[in-house]
Amino acid sequence: MYKRPTRGIKLGILVSLLSGALLQLNIAHAGQKDFDLPMKIISNFQTVDGKRKTSIFKEDVRITQGSLSIDADEVEVMAGLGEGKEIFIARGNPASYSQTMDDGRTITAKADEIKYSVENRTLDLTGDAELIQDSSMVQGESITFNLEKEQLIAGGDGKNNRVTTVFQTDVIKNKN
Repeated sequence: MYKRPTRGIKLGILVSLLSGALLQLNIAHAGQKDFDLPMKIISNFQTVDGKRKTSIFKEDVRITQGSLSIDADEVEVMAGLGEGKEIFIARGNPASYSQTMDDGRTITAKADEIKYSVENRTLDLTGDAELIQDSSMVQGESITFNLEKEQLIAGGDGKNNRVTTVFQTDVIKNKN
C-alpha cells in the first residue's frame, strides 16, 4: 500500500536544500594554486599495479598537495583513467580532508570514505560524513561537495535519514 510522504520527510528535504544554500554563502573557491603543485603521498606500505595503473597505500597514509591534506588508514589511487582524471579513495575510521581556500579560510571534512576526483574537483564523503567551514557544519550519511562550483548535496544518516546543519547567523550577516 502506497503511503504519501510524511511531513518529516518533506521537512528533511527542505532542510537539505536550505543547508546547501547556506553553505554556498560561506564557502570560497578551493585553493586553486594547490592543484598546480605536486602531490605527495606518504604511507607505511604501498602496492602498485603497473598494468591497471592503480596503487594502494596503507597504514598511516598522508596525502599533501599545497594546502590540501588527506589522512587515512588506506588510500586507493586509480590513475588508469587518464592524466588529470585520477581518483583517490581514502578509507579510515574516519578519513579526513582539509584545504585552505583562496580567501584564507579552511574547509575540513571527515567520513569513513572520502573519494576525491581530480577531474571533477569533487569530494564524495560516505559514512558518518561531516563538512565544516567557519562556524557552518553539515553532517549526514553522505555529502558531495564540488570544490570549484561551490555546490553541496547531503543525504541523511542511516539512523533517521536526516541531515544536520549548524550555522551561525552572524557569519552570514557579515558576508552580505
